[in-house]
Amino acid sequence: MKMARYIFLQYVDESKAPRPGSPELHQQIDAFAKYLDEVKASGAFKDGDPCQPSAAGFSVSTVSGHAKTTDGPMHEKSPWLNGYFVLECKDRAEAEAWAAKNPAAQGGTVEVHPILSL
Repeated sequence: MKMARYIFLQYVDESKAPRPGSPELHQQIDAFAKYLDEVKASGAFKDGDPCQPSAAGFSVSTVSGHAKTTDGPMHEKSPWLNGYFVLECKDRAEAEAWAAKNPAAQGGTVEVHPILSL
């Protein structure tokens, strides 16, 4: 059976992110480490990393042939894309199960997209 790859985009409220050095940050790091260990042990893990704070990001759009760059924060009132995973899953049900276990889903959102292989 051919496995499908899915990208998991993790969105959270950046204003509620734990402060550096706080016990809450250590709990969050531990939760993601446990999740990552489980995903890797299953063989589903293909790629993934956290993102820097939204202030480090930028967006680019092109209008009439001219590029316009806007520095972050990207969306001050919108959830922050704080990381991603690429997992190989046998079907949508397995992808949904991994998304539900993702620590970012607790109080945030994990958006899942099947990847189109070209």
